[in-house]
Amino acid sequence: MDAQTVRDLVLETLHAVAPDAGAIRLDRPLREAIDLDSMDWVNFMAGLEERLAMRIAPADEKRLATVNGIVDHVVSHPAAPGAPSSQTRPAAVQAPGALPCTTLVVRGTPVEVRPMRDDDMALEAEFVQRLSSRSRYQRFMVSLRELPPAKLMELTQVDQQRHVALVAVVMRDGRPALAGVVRYIVDASGTGCEFALAIDDAWQGSGLAGILMHLLMTVARTRGLATMEGTVLRTNDRMLKLGRQLGFRREGDFCDRDTVRLVRLL
Repeated sequence: MDAQTVRDLVLETLHAVAPDAGAIRLDRPLREAIDLDSMDWVNFMAGLEERLAMRIAPADEKRLATVNGIVDHVVSHPAAPGAPSSQTRPAAVQAPGALPCTTLVVRGTPVEVRPMRDDDMALEAEFVQRLSSRSRYQRFMVSLRELPPAKLMELTQVDQQRHVALVAVVMRDGRPALAGVVRYIVDASGTGCEFALAIDDAWQGSGLAGILMHLLMTVARTRGLATMEGTVLRTNDRMLKLGRQLGFRREGDFCDRDTVRLVRLL
């Protein structure tokens, strides 16, 4: 691919993520020139991978701050001839039914993303206790300090088939801790699923939520599910914004005026 073609694809991808961007200086850092938050940047990188049919390693992203930097990188690192676009996603989630198990760098910190395990009960319990009361209420929609044993078991003893759960693990004070948990449960029809997401308060706004949701949607899609939806409090502005960025449409919940449904075709 020549430099002009790559430049055009980069600008098309950028305008798809930020349609109000206007004219863009090719040598200026994009996140300074345009109001791109962490989720927008994740979507931009994912869109580039898809359009360019190549994998962008997290370590390379610092060199891709400007349009010119992206073009130079792509031209000097061409995708292998005939490489299928499916190579744009991590190999861990390629095979149908596979679950991601990978280490990412978020905010300069290694984050291990892996399936929930039976022995994660203690980590899950500590994670919920560590959430602020607001974050706990937004996730569970009831006021609680910690999970009852039955609920804790329900959330950690998952079959990873009808109930899929992924965790983001970081080191905290020398010990592993959960920074985020995302999950879906297949509905009665077997064609759709309902998601739930919780992020440690210290990691909110880092882009981790979007990364976990992208991985979860990929799992659901490769397993043949057609739709994903979730119930969100009307006051949960952060989750509503994330849903919009991820392509979920917002529907009113006629049974509960305090919540809305986020729905997305996969």
